[in-house]
Amino acid sequence: MFFPISDIHVSAIALALLGLIVGLLGGFFGVGGGFLAGPMMYVLGVPMNFVVGTDLAHMTGKSVVAAKRHRTLGHVDMKLGFLMVMGTIVGIELGAQMVELLHSWAFLDLVNGVFYVILLFSISLFVMWESRKSLKTKSSEALPAKEAISFKTVSRRIQSIKIPPMINLPESGIENLSLWVILLVGVVTGFLAGLLGVGGGFIRVPALVYLIGCPTHIAIGTDLFEIIISASYGTVTHSLKGNVDIMMALVMHTGAAIGASIGASLTKYLTGPNIRFYFSFLPLIGALVMIYALISGGVINF
Repeated sequence: MFFPISDIHVSAIALALLGLIVGLLGGFFGVGGGFLAGPMMYVLGVPMNFVVGTDLAHMTGKSVVAAKRHRTLGHVDMKLGFLMVMGTIVGIELGAQMVELLHSWAFLDLVNGVFYVILLFSISLFVMWESRKSLKTKSSEALPAKEAISFKTVSRRIQSIKIPPMINLPESGIENLSLWVILLVGVVTGFLAGLLGVGGGFIRVPALVYLIGCPTHIAIGTDLFEIIISASYGTVTHSLKGNVDIMMALVMHTGAAIGASIGASLTKYLTGPNIRFYFSFLPLIGALVMIYALISGGVINF
């Protein structure tokens, strides 16, 4: 199928299947799925600047379906989500501006690709290690707000930071947390969203669990809700810069909407540490796909 905006031919079936897979995994693990969709789109021949913008566009629609399902399951902390958006939008704009700068210097493919790989490998190994430790701790399910037993002291120390204004998050089981901590997490993950064309969930979910102390299920649902707003803003700002192929995003969304609804429903069958352990394999897969894309595309030569 020919996509006139990006001026390339790409298999519509491959894009729809990619959307289905990413939607299923995203709905289950609470991520936008950009760290998987992005590398795969690049492998299919989509230019990197269109990978970034178009992936954000497809992610917006898919996250609406998944977040709605998580909301019915009671897995969304609306207050936390709205507060994070304040920092995320700032981060997204900074990331989008960085994309324009790197694209003008002809360094976008190399910088984004290498950053993808390093970041995804690091997150995968970290979450795999932590979740395995939590699974071995019998009391890990006794304290739902402190599921990440291996790092409960970290979240407690962060919650002890008393820089006003202080926020109460009853839905997440958090009594007192500095607003600045929430905004910082939002800015950092927003920057990644704007730079890499991802929702930031692959780093936001671990940040909500390990740093802020949210239960895993709440972190998943809240992240998807936040992605709706942040990815929408990212789509708009990248559209203004000519980085979005809306037809390609719609083709991907046909499969993503179905997958997101199914994935969200499956979360009720697993505990937090189990979900985090299975999640740890996703960034690893994304990193391997990006390595293949960089080598096959001639960006990195051996």
